[in-house]
Amino acid sequence: MASTNHFQSIFLAFVFVLGVLSSQASSRILNEQTMLEMHEKWMTRLGRVYKDTEEKNARFQVFKDNVQYINAFNEGVDRGYKLGLTQFSDLTNEEFRASHTSYERQPTKETFVSKPTSFRYANLTNVPTTVDWRNQGAVTPVKNQGTCGCCWAFAAVAAVEGINQITTSNLISLSEQELVDCNVDNHGCGGGSRNIAFQFIQQNNGLTSEDNYPYIAQVNTCDSTKAATSVVQITGYGDVPPNNEQALLQAVANQPVSVSIEGSGPNFQHYSSGVFAGPCGTHLDHAVTIIGYGTTTDGTNYWLVKNSWDSTWGENGYMRIERDVVAEGLCGIAIRPSYPTM
Repeated sequence: MASTNHFQSIFLAFVFVLGVLSSQASSRILNEQTMLEMHEKWMTRLGRVYKDTEEKNARFQVFKDNVQYINAFNEGVDRGYKLGLTQFSDLTNEEFRASHTSYERQPTKETFVSKPTSFRYANLTNVPTTVDWRNQGAVTPVKNQGTCGCCWAFAAVAAVEGINQITTSNLISLSEQELVDCNVDNHGCGGGSRNIAFQFIQQNNGLTSEDNYPYIAQVNTCDSTKAATSVVQITGYGDVPPNNEQALLQAVANQPVSVSIEGSGPNFQHYSSGVFAGPCGTHLDHAVTIIGYGTTTDGTNYWLVKNSWDSTWGENGYMRIERDVVAEGLCGIAIRPSYPTM
């Protein structure tokens, strides 16, 4: 009798284990199916098309890894911001770094024949607690640099668009493509300097409009006829004192300011909403434009940044980056700010 009971116990235990394994297998199948459906919906939303089944399967594996990373972050300790699906969700971080960030070339004596003006906002003490230049009509819609590493051009152009609107009350979308093609002291899709771009605009007697010289996300021969039709001129540029967020605040209170940051980490790649708090270092590999600042209801100070990765990334193409954290600014945002002058 005891032997029979022992056999029944073993049998029931075996059935239980089979049930658990079956349940886990079903869960894995369900998760895989859910991921496949999620990938299909994501592809449809972004209009993503792959050349063949092999590429699609490979991209799905990357997509799945990224979704798991995003979910693990969002379900972990609250960092004040969230990750989510972006247009980069089928790219590894290495691919993302290579295709959507670029180093900023340092200026040389040979390159620069004119120097930045002194910091014009040094004596400004009374600044608003919150600034958003979008509300003043000084910011064009978010643009998309694509896989051309010319963030430097977009960051410079956004700052020029801003100061032009503030000065003339006329918001004009300007041509990044003119800089990519004609500003030969920079490296087109291979990176460049915002200050060299400002100098080019000054010496070229201005920049033409986006409508006249539209963006094509690759380097082309300079169209001198289009470039000759400038619609906005600047008198030069100024540098914000480095590693000084208070000075940066004074500048942004008066106009959009272009900056360099480290923007290549996986959390930057998948940023969705909230005040970004890192992790990130100070290897400056991306350029953006600060178009405001503020403080959240829980007292977190932030910079409001316009990016050039389309409106499908971040907060409709924008990002809030934590302010007043370290001397050089989070992600190095206060190391090398500059602004055009009119």
